[in-house]
Amino acid sequence: MDKYLSKERLEELKAELEDLKTRKRREIAERLKNAKEFGDLSENSEYTEAREEQARVEGRIFELEETLKQAVIIEKSGSANTVSVGSKVILKKGGQSFTYIIVGSNETSPEEGKISNESPLGQSLLGHKVGDRVSVKTPDGEVIFTVDAIKQS
Repeated sequence: MDKYLSKERLEELKAELEDLKTRKRREIAERLKNAKEFGDLSENSEYTEAREEQARVEGRIFELEETLKQAVIIEKSGSANTVSVGSKVILKKGGQSFTYIIVGSNETSPEEGKISNESPLGQSLLGHKVGDRVSVKTPDGEVIFTVDAIKQS
């Protein structure tokens, strides 16, 4: 499945991967080397902790490499006719107005109004136009929004 990312987030992930592969791997190798000097590895907590950290780091490296392989850059287009990944959407429900930016799952930040294209609301909005009524199933039941405006973020 494609992973939608902004150019900024792509660069952040690349930097994190580079740091893990270089600095963090060297740091762990040094910890393992020092821990081996304490003798019996079966009862060596420093060695065990370093091995656990190594496993976590290698897992994160694998996760980042997979994400980067599947990355699709969110292109900012001039067209704001339909909701797509990268769109800033203003919704109305009753007398309330809600503003969301549709992002990839790696950039989700609800407190900043960034919702994933894979979330129930994000999925429901994709492809809709201004004036469309959008139904979203929530744990509290069905909620209906009206698309009030679409802008490219």
